[in-house]
Amino acid sequence: DTTSAAFFTFDALGTLFYLLLVVVSMYVFGHSEAYLQGEDLRSYRLYFALLMLLTTAIAGAYFANNLAVTWIFLEATTLCSAGIIYHRRTAQALEAAWKYVFVCSTGIAMAYLGILLLAAATKCETLSYEAVAEAASSGNPLYLKTSFLLILSGYSCKLELFPLYTVGIDANFAAPAPASALISTGVVNAGFLALLRVYKLVLLIVGFLSLGVGALFLRRTNNYKRFLSYSTVENMGIAAIGLGIGGIGVWAALFHVFCHTLVKSSLFLQMAVVRQVYDSYRINRIGDYIRINRVGAVGLLTGMVVLLAFPPSPLFVSELMILKQVITDRNWWLVAGLLLLMCIVIYSFGSRLIRLCYQPNQDRLHPSKAHKALSWSALSLLAAA
Repeated sequence: DTTSAAFFTFDALGTLFYLLLVVVSMYVFGHSEAYLQGEDLRSYRLYFALLMLLTTAIAGAYFANNLAVTWIFLEATTLCSAGIIYHRRTAQALEAAWKYVFVCSTGIAMAYLGILLLAAATKCETLSYEAVAEAASSGNPLYLKTSFLLILSGYSCKLELFPLYTVGIDANFAAPAPASALISTGVVNAGFLALLRVYKLVLLIVGFLSLGVGALFLRRTNNYKRFLSYSTVENMGIAAIGLGIGGIGVWAALFHVFCHTLVKSSLFLQMAVVRQVYDSYRINRIGDYIRINRVGAVGLLTGMVVLLAFPPSPLFVSELMILKQVITDRNWWLVAGLLLLMCIVIYSFGSRLIRLCYQPNQDRLHPSKAHKALSWSALSLLAAA
């Protein structure tokens, strides 16, 4: 319906996302144990306490059946994530943590205004998704569109979509790599599910802009964690386009996000092992990883193939379904834009990860050896995908 918001309540979908969160969290907790070796007990306890609170807040956002309760849990993820981002206690981590709190709080406040406007437009006594869905058809179309725009713009800080995507990039860069795997998947999925319940065709524009930003900045960054974060922006842009075009694209978007969670978690966990080897994420300095940790290099290269949606990647299925729906709708400008940006993504992603595995290493290796068991563990997530 082009005159009112469309609302979705998927209890089964929330359960699926929760099961996925449990699986990813098990990997994150296990890899964090190795990542934090040598740290004092106070930092160790604080990190895992915040990690447990974060997973609880994410689960709450998955199962909330009320716009206001969803909003509360998403705000809780902001506070927990900020504490994890500041774990290293460096000036860079402090800047990233404060930026995350400020931008996310601003975005969440914007979404709250959208929820208030939505309540006024529908005149609902309760903000449950079912009640709002029933009242939406009789609401003022202008108010409904404005409220959705506010909610979309506000939640974009969680979804890592345009326009507030940058805060997620900085957060993943500063946070410990295992925690980044959870922030870049679990928190993003919570924002996605919240938006899925209230969405409209304006997602086409937001999705295309996010895909463009992700594709272009993949070429400009010189840090592998930022690199993976921009890849999240790009993939969430594809999912937003799927939601925007409707039809089979909605289910393709859900499938894409589900599989992306497993794949991106695997790559972030592999990057945690890379840091143990090089004590760095600098793209133009580190290399020869295929010789140092063959299992980890195979995991990164396999993850690259899967994330770039080459068969038999499950992302190939979702992207093909979205492209098919776009062609069916005769959105030829969108077809051309998608193909061009995807070519840029394939070139950028492929060249960077091949460089990590095969270019001569210029930095001195870190004393810590590669944990091949952790590389095998991360590789199993790809097998699950």
